[in-house]
Amino acid sequence: MRTDEHPAGPAEPGPGPEVDGAVGERGDAWFEDLFREHATAVHRYLLRRGAADDAEDLAADVLTVAWRRRTEVPEGAELPWLYRTAGFVLANHRRKGRPVPVAEVPDEPDPADPAVLAVRDDQVRTALGRLGARDRQVLLLTAWEGLGGDDLAVVLGISRGGADAALSRARARLREAWTA
Repeated sequence: MRTDEHPAGPAEPGPGPEVDGAVGERGDAWFEDLFREHATAVHRYLLRRGAADDAEDLAADVLTVAWRRRTEVPEGAELPWLYRTAGFVLANHRRKGRPVPVAEVPDEPDPADPAVLAVRDDQVRTALGRLGARDRQVLLLTAWEGLGGDDLAVVLGISRGGADAALSRARARLREAWTA
């Protein structure tokens, strides 16, 4: 999708929708900024979760949701909101029965990307495989996406304290899996 295309179709004439006075307009310029700043991060998020063949389409779906629900995207926390949405889009994609290869790595990975190095390390993959899906999600959001604190809480849909506790438990379980 080009930055001048909008998933909702042609822009309506006049100003975009108002979101309470604190947020302001959420029209074309807002979406173009959102796309420019976060489309690559959303695409990488999906690639890292094994959606290599469908990552572009799924990223477009995430951005479509952002456009349609632009009044709900929290100002200053756009990327965590997009990651949370990407998680839902990917889960729905997988439920539809489309095969999503879990072991695939992008065709041209960045060799310096720690996430790629970790995926290639059999010991890391084995330890992560011993964890539950929630623990893996928490650890990967922290390690791969660089999220913590409030942003991690937004993606997980829980409080900041809950996110901190989930990360602490996931790290403890990873330590146990690593030594097993």
